[in-house]
Amino acid sequence: MKVLILGNGGREHALALKINESPQCDKLFVAPGNGGTASIAKNISLSGNQELLKFIEREEIKLVVVGPEKYLVDGTVDYLRENDILVFGPNREAANIEGDKLFAKKIMYDNNVPTAKYFEFSNTSSKEDIYNCLKKQKYPIVIKANGLAAGKGVTICKSIYDALEAVLLNFEEKAFGDAGSKILIEEFLEGEEASLFVISDGEDFVCLPAAQDHKRIGDNDFGKNTGGMGAFAPAEIVTDALLKVIEDSIVKPTL
Repeated sequence: MKVLILGNGGREHALALKINESPQCDKLFVAPGNGGTASIAKNISLSGNQELLKFIEREEIKLVVVGPEKYLVDGTVDYLRENDILVFGPNREAANIEGDKLFAKKIMYDNNVPTAKYFEFSNTSSKEDIYNCLKKQKYPIVIKANGLAAGKGVTICKSIYDALEAVLLNFEEKAFGDAGSKILIEEFLEGEEASLFVISDGEDFVCLPAAQDHKRIGDNDFGKNTGGMGAFAPAEIVTDALLKVIEDSIVKPTL
C-alpha cells in the first residue's frame, strides 16, 4: 500500500523508518519531510487540505499518518475522515487535550485525574490580580502558555522576577502568539518525568512503552525548554506497578 506521513521533524523521520520496514508499504511519501526522510521516502510539498486531498486521491494513498499536533488541532484528521480517507491520529476534539491546556485541566478535574493546582489568567486580566497571585506562590512555580507553542511555552520560574518575565513574554511580547493569550500559573511538581503514549478507539486502549525526553537546549538539563532535543524508550522509571497506577488513575478516567 502507499502511505503518506504528515510532518517535518525527527518524529516523522522515526515513523518513516519503521513504516518503510513494513512489507505492506510499497511506497512512502512525507509532506513536507526533511533531509532524513528524503533518503527513505519521497518528500513532497503540499499546501492546505484541498491540495492534500487531491494528492491522496491522485496517488491512491491508502493510509495517512499525522505527526505534528498542529495538524491534529487544526482538524486535518476530521477533514480526511469526512472524505473517507483512512488516517491515523485523533480528531480535533480529542487533540484539544494537547492543544488547549485549560480544556485538559477541565477534563482532569471533572474525572478526578490527579494534576497540579493552577490559576488561570488571560491577556485581559488585571495586572494587579496577576501580581497578587504571583506574590502568594511558593517558588518554584510553572507558567504555561495555554495553546500550542512548539514545546517552548512552559517556563519554570524560580522567583517572582522569573514569573513576571514569563507573564510579559506571553502577554506583552506575545512570544507565542495566540497560544499565549491565556496562561496557567501552576504548582511545581518535583520528581522524575516520563511520558506514556496510549492508542485508543475511545473505549479500549493499548499503552506504548513509556519514554523520557530531553527538553532543555543545553547539556546536563540546562537552558530553556525546546520541542525536544531527543528521547529514549522504554523508560525504566515506569515499572509494571506504576504503569497499572497510571492506567487506573489517568488513562481509564480520561477515556
